[in-house]
Amino acid sequence: MTSEAKPRVYDVLAKTFIQEGVSTCFALLGDANMNWAARLAQQGCRMVYVRHEHCTVAAAMAYARKTSEVGVASVTCGPGVTQLVTALPAAVRAHLPLVVFAGEAPLKSSWYNQMLDQAPLITATGAAYQSAHLPERMPVVVRDAFLQARRERRPVVVGIPFDLQDRPWEGPEKLPTPSLELLPRPSPIPPHPDDVAKAAELVAAAERVVVFAGLGAVAAKAGPACRALATKTGGLLTTTLPARGLFHDDLYCIGISGSFTPEVGLEYLKEADLVIAVGGSLAYHAGGGGQLWPKAKMLQIDVDPVGMSQGQVVARHHLRADARLGVEALTAALPARSSAKMWRSEAMAARIRDSKPDSMVFEIEPGLLDPRDAVEALEKSLPADWELVNSSGHCSWFFAQMPSRPQEKFLTIREFGAIGNGISFAMGVAAARPDSTVVLFDGDGSLMMHVQELETIKRHGMNILIILMNDGAYGSEVHKFRSEGMPEDGSVFGRPDFAAIARGFGLDGQTFTRLDDLPERMEAFARKGGAAVWDFHVSDRVLSPTMRRAHPPGKHAKA
Repeated sequence: MTSEAKPRVYDVLAKTFIQEGVSTCFALLGDANMNWAARLAQQGCRMVYVRHEHCTVAAAMAYARKTSEVGVASVTCGPGVTQLVTALPAAVRAHLPLVVFAGEAPLKSSWYNQMLDQAPLITATGAAYQSAHLPERMPVVVRDAFLQARRERRPVVVGIPFDLQDRPWEGPEKLPTPSLELLPRPSPIPPHPDDVAKAAELVAAAERVVVFAGLGAVAAKAGPACRALATKTGGLLTTTLPARGLFHDDLYCIGISGSFTPEVGLEYLKEADLVIAVGGSLAYHAGGGGQLWPKAKMLQIDVDPVGMSQGQVVARHHLRADARLGVEALTAALPARSSAKMWRSEAMAARIRDSKPDSMVFEIEPGLLDPRDAVEALEKSLPADWELVNSSGHCSWFFAQMPSRPQEKFLTIREFGAIGNGISFAMGVAAARPDSTVVLFDGDGSLMMHVQELETIKRHGMNILIILMNDGAYGSEVHKFRSEGMPEDGSVFGRPDFAAIARGFGLDGQTFTRLDDLPERMEAFARKGGAAVWDFHVSDRVLSPTMRRAHPPGKHAKA
């Protein structure tokens, strides 16, 4: 293992991570983690060496979501740790299990340039921090960090002084029992019969039912059960944004519910008299506290149902159960519904199928594209088996409107509202699905925040096609400024030549100002493979429906 007779502490720590089943680690090296990382790589772990510490955690987040494993990242002490404080809150709020190996300043030094009290900084983000200052206990601390990350479904940062890592190992030869062998494996929770009966009465009395599924429904494999419930009630189907595509091939799916609801979906949600939320947290952006369905009661089926969420009163009726078992029990308890009481119809299915997500007309400047047209063309041209990653920002509304794409090929993590994560998420998915092509949908401002990771993509040979909606601005901010009648200078930056930038990093780069040759270019890329940046020049005059609702023209003046 080493050239010395006795292993070092970092050797044993690397073995502990391997025993935890770690096969991929996203890292940026420094004095306080480099020896450990080198040993981890020597023991068979694939190391993805990124160019910015933030991207270690952001990539690990997407990897964790895509694989259902603990994501692992590593940074050095001091400035390496401070760079994590934007990514960690997002991981906490997305309930993603991560373990971050972070160095700490050497204990033997009375002064060290990168010394910092790291624990308060990390715990302020909502993540956990574990200091390991006794070498003999370090493997146990690491094991317990994995146990905590899995059980609490949040990031755990392990801080280990790098002078202690370099000591000869004096602890026990046997490593502690790995976390997976200690973690309880509870069976899915069935519903209580009394609760099922009450829920069935509520549903039977409703006339216009919407079954609304979140990631909990995805995890519980409750998709078929939700379809069966909607069929029996004659109702409609919808999902949260992260669960988008769960019902992609169902005639009665109205798309996403929340900030990204398409036009026809908004209309039908207003008519609903009962929304059955299955395996979702009922976050504000998924339903806005009920504003999208003002006539509807809400029944939540979840292992941890809530009455309040993010300051809003949400569900008043609850069925505590595993998503699949709860929906199946409710469906079985419902009486047959007559065709006269069925809300759904063939005409409704046709309208859902044929309606555009947004029909607002905008005047598009010559030489620029309507982002809605670009997304529609991409929907037709992208191969069905490619992995899709949607970033944040104004452009993400348009990219979310791809109704034919299944949920298992789609990833978005939007908690904490930060842009700039897209390229890291794409790298995480590429690491999780190395034999697939990953398509990242992003904005120009977001990519510029971590454009250096184009080199990481090239160096690691990742198959990533980056699709940019380039409006030459921070899209959300420019529209907010305009709605309030304020100067927009600080939000408009022009259009850098992203195709040339991509080529400078060794990737393919192309610019799109028309769409007629998109299928041909897509076929050529599919044959060639590799990585590329495609820069779509879009008009900044097109506002998403979300932006139009939240920031109507003259809002500032009216206030």
